Amino acid sequence: MNVGDQIPELKVTPDKYLPHRYAGASGDFNPIHIDVDFAKMVGLPSNILHGLYSMGLVARANATALADGDPRALKRLSVQFRGMGLPEQEIVVSGTVKSVDDNRVVVDTVATQGDNQIIRNAEAELEL
Repeated sequence: MNVGDQIPELKVTPDKYLPHRYAGASGDFNPIHIDVDFAKMVGLPSNILHGLYSMGLVARANATALADGDPRALKRLSVQFRGMGLPEQEIVVSGTVKSVDDNRVVVDTVATQGDNQIIRNAEAELEL
């Protein structure tokens, strides 16, 4: 890996039931995630994905691209949640190598749905 290299994109389309499964796994049953009518009532376009689900995709993209999918290689991850992710729309996670120091690689990462950046200014540090 060299500074400026792009990591392979991770493309995922969460199905409409993913927020329900994620709520069960995380214990976060906030109705904006699992109830379309409630979400619309409070001004959202639909129910929205959990932010931590999107963060997990950023972690997965980096571990898959640089460490054969081994999550133990991820030593640090910071993200900024900047947009709402929606079920049934493709999420694309991409990144650019920011620095390489011995066996440590830092990647600037972004997760988008169309023109909407749901995560930006994310930085993943991996030990290879």
